[in-house]
Amino acid sequence: MSLILMFFYWVVIPITIFWVARRLWRSSKSPLSKSLILGITVVIFVGLWWLVMGETWMLDRQVRELCEKDGGVKVYETVMLPAEKFNKYGQINFYHPIDGENALGSEFIFKENSFYYKRGNPALIRHHYQVLQGANGKLLGETVSYGRGGGGLPGPWHPSSFTCPEINLAGPNALLKAVFVFASVNKGD
Repeated sequence: MSLILMFFYWVVIPITIFWVARRLWRSSKSPLSKSLILGITVVIFVGLWWLVMGETWMLDRQVRELCEKDGGVKVYETVMLPAEKFNKYGQINFYHPIDGENALGSEFIFKENSFYYKRGNPALIRHHYQVLQGANGKLLGETVSYGRGGGGLPGPWHPSSFTCPEINLAGPNALLKAVFVFASVNKGD
């Protein structure tokens, strides 16, 4: 966002509205006209606030509604793996996201699909990840998340965003953690 546009939104528009309202207030004689000026000024500020933030709020509501329908991780079958398939943090060590569908090697297929409901600023997107068996294509698990990026008040800060469910609860790592389980070996049996 350019500094000029931010200055326009945060300084020029509010000062102009305030200046016009003040001039009208001072020239007004009756309490009814002063009340009308105050009411119109408030409506203008609320209307401008809605123009800037309204679409963002509506998209956030849509993200919540879509997320309630099919968001989250769904596991259809877990895969037990030996300890050498996990790193010291308990994550599988054979996941290479830059390899696309081969991100999990030859035994499993990793599919990723993103669909934009709305592009631009703000944007609304659906992320869908799947893990399938490589041999027969059987679906082992999937996760769906929705997100809104951008929108909000212009300024020097990073644009706002909203996701549902949270990315650590429905992203690819959450799916892999749910599908691939550490197979503990009981030596006492």
